[in-house]
Amino acid sequence: MRLTRIGGPTVLAEFDGWRILIDPTFDAPGRRYSFGWGTSSRKTLGPALGPDEVGPVDLVLVSHDHHADNLDDAGRAFLPTAARVVTTRSGAGRLGTPAGWPPIDGLAEGEVVVVPAPRPGLHDLELTATPCRHGPPLSRPIAGEVVGFAVRRAGETRVALWVTGDSVLYPKLRRAAGALDVDVAIVNVGGVRFGLTGPLRYTMDGREAVELISIASPRVAALAHYDGWSHFRDGEAGLRRALDSAPAGVRERARWLVDGEPVTV
Repeated sequence: MRLTRIGGPTVLAEFDGWRILIDPTFDAPGRRYSFGWGTSSRKTLGPALGPDEVGPVDLVLVSHDHHADNLDDAGRAFLPTAARVVTTRSGAGRLGTPAGWPPIDGLAEGEVVVVPAPRPGLHDLELTATPCRHGPPLSRPIAGEVVGFAVRRAGETRVALWVTGDSVLYPKLRRAAGALDVDVAIVNVGGVRFGLTGPLRYTMDGREAVELISIASPRVAALAHYDGWSHFRDGEAGLRRALDSAPAGVRERARWLVDGEPVTV
């Protein structure tokens, strides 16, 4: 598998002839975005590649459409160029099906969709929406619906690619991680917090990421979505500290991606 980190959660994954783009964000840095209920964040880093540099994409996975650090204006404009889009059930309703857009599948946690091969010689893919809780208990009405994605070759049990999505580590995610047989995981980290909500966190910090990797035991755990925005309070520094003190098995699996450069894992 080849992974190209574009920025934030945006990663291009290429395997078995498929080109899959995760959470497209291509806006320039500097702008402040509202995240609802009085919270906001400023984008501090731009994408390593522009949308015109990514090339043709067979499938776009959008873990959630309602936060600009996972789908911004330029990312939304990119969606019609893809062959297919998979997102949350509520997100599919918001995105709709404008003329000229590709099919959009909306999944709730636990639901499955088979995406047919776009070209001869490729395997069909089976996608399962995995659990996410984008904040503390009872925060879903505020934070909204978010899912991760377990991507398998149709008919196989092993997960070729698991995208965790934006989530804290909580019992349902622990159980899901323990039940999956994962080749490559893309783990969203960062430890998001907002001044308005004090110590409450909305994504995993480095310590939780280490625990998740230990539970899931993927062959490779590629790290994503830990920098580029002012709401990351744990960030790269916290993630590196956690990995420095992590068990050897976790450190061996963890992989830092280089912005804009394809990395074979």
